[in-house]
Amino acid sequence: MARKPKEENVLSHFDAAGAVRMVDVSGKQATARRARAGGFVKMSEAVLRQLPRNPKGNPLEIARIAGISGAKRTSELIPLCHPLPLTHIDVQLKMTSRGVRIEATAATEASTGVEMEALTAACVAALTLYDMCKAVDKSITITDICLLDKTGGKSGEYRRPIPRGRRGLSV
Repeated sequence: MARKPKEENVLSHFDAAGAVRMVDVSGKQATARRARAGGFVKMSEAVLRQLPRNPKGNPLEIARIAGISGAKRTSELIPLCHPLPLTHIDVQLKMTSRGVRIEATAATEASTGVEMEALTAACVAALTLYDMCKAVDKSITITDICLLDKTGGKSGEYRRPIPRGRRGLSV
């Protein structure tokens, strides 16, 4: 006998007939929600050395602002996302010896989660960093885009396990 999957394991953007739908959140209570996402932009030492001297402007600051702007437009980019009243967005970029770590945080008080906004912020920041630096090296690689943690809502808290030996940003 086939077991019915738990509600949390059901793909919520499909109805019983398998048609794509926007999830109805009208019956859910608005609660404080926060999500943090990360990513990594691998780049050569030559590109890293040139970051502060980029003639287009400071790539890290431009990527940070682009990530914030991207989070605010998530529902325009992802077809089934609800537009959310964001109460906070923060994007941090940190240079390392192998590239740039990105961490994006988004917060709201709403009836649905803010994970997609945090993920979008991280993605847009990474893409902007690539765009700002591609003239020096087109082999720059964007990796490890992921949800790091989230709070609020029916599913409660989530925290991505940190691999052994990793510190700071978790990606």
